[in-house]
Amino acid sequence: MSRISVLFRTTAVRLSALYLILFSLCAAFLVFYVTGMSERLLQQQTRDSIAAEVTQIADVYDRAGINGLLRSLERRARQPGANLYVIAGPNGEILAGNVAALQPGLLDDEGWKSEPFRYRRFTDESRAERHVALAQVLVLDNGLRILVGRDLQEPEKFRVLVRQALMVALGIMGLGALVIWFGIGRNALRRIDRMSEASTKIMAGDLSQRLPTSGSGDEFDRLSESLNAMLERIEKLNEGLKQVSDNIAHDLKTPLTRLRNKAEAALADTEGSNQSGALEQIIAESDQLIRTFNALLMISRVEAGSAVAEMSEVDLARLVADCVELYEPLAEDKEMRIEAEAAPGVAISGNRELISQALGNLIDNAIKYAEGAENPLIRVEMMRSDRHVVLTVADHGPGIPENMRGEVVKRFVRLDESRSKPGTGLGLSLVDAVMEMHRGALELSATEEDGRGLAVRMVFPAVAT
Repeated sequence: MSRISVLFRTTAVRLSALYLILFSLCAAFLVFYVTGMSERLLQQQTRDSIAAEVTQIADVYDRAGINGLLRSLERRARQPGANLYVIAGPNGEILAGNVAALQPGLLDDEGWKSEPFRYRRFTDESRAERHVALAQVLVLDNGLRILVGRDLQEPEKFRVLVRQALMVALGIMGLGALVIWFGIGRNALRRIDRMSEASTKIMAGDLSQRLPTSGSGDEFDRLSESLNAMLERIEKLNEGLKQVSDNIAHDLKTPLTRLRNKAEAALADTEGSNQSGALEQIIAESDQLIRTFNALLMISRVEAGSAVAEMSEVDLARLVADCVELYEPLAEDKEMRIEAEAAPGVAISGNRELISQALGNLIDNAIKYAEGAENPLIRVEMMRSDRHVVLTVADHGPGIPENMRGEVVKRFVRLDESRSKPGTGLGLSLVDAVMEMHRGALELSATEEDGRGLAVRMVFPAVAT
């Protein structure tokens, strides 16, 4: 019983109930309207038929007199499905016709009878048996009264038949609607129960759970997809937070230990001969820690979306030229070359500062890790397609193994061979966060066919022109 009460509290069932009530009211109105119209139409046809026959009888009387009228009525009365014919005297006494008895007072007035009347046939087995008819009374100049009418039994049967057919059809439709209504409600309740079960697991701490979808694309699926996207985002942020906490504890422990040891050594140097050098090293270590925390703060800022309000139109060709010009002296010091190819007039909607920093990180990584390669060329390329703008930085260094390309974008993740290089392991994480904020994608692949080199592509959605 509680299941039924819960079922009736669901929105889907309530809406279905309202539609069912509205359908029932419309169906009832339709039944009475159709049967009423059918009855009025049949009565009107009956009146027209009687009026036409009264006109013919009046013409026969004018042409052939009373004898011709009697012969005509007798012939008409013998025909199959004949109308009602009565000839009565001035006092209302029935003289001839195919009717045994009439409702009292019916022949008193000439013209149409406003309401259907009762009569009895000669073939009726019981005197109590009565039939209903419509009629018109014609008074001749000699005082005789002639009644021409039509039995309403067939029209009444037709009206009842139409009403019964409509009632049965609408009853079947109503029963089907009730079954569908109950089925929809139960289906909605089952889906809500599955969503509630998944929500309970999520609230218990299992963020890998997702709300179920049926694949129908209805409002429940759209709601589940939106909530699943939110849960995926929350899970990713929680994993990032956990990873950052672990990596901070692991990767920052070493520089902090070094910093403490150098400070302790400088303090122990009572002669002061090495204090200046130790302080310089302490400052350098501190600067590296500050850069690490600045990078973490920048990534958090980007992931939180606080830079979205600073979006504007960014000329990528100009941005590429500025970044290449900034890093060319560093590349020359490392005996490397930077080539740039950017299609002019390509603009996107974005944050210039963040995109510039992301591109700078990629160029800096390329210079750092491709140093000493056989081909000392770093290529920066920007191309536009119908739907995307692709900004690529490619080098010919050692590259990244394919199975690690999804890991290196995580915070503080560095390959073993990169540990000897200066850095924090946050550069690609920042680029990935910037691309996510711009609704783009970060793609990594090999530059050369043998798997060496690294080509990093920043894929932005193109602005419609």
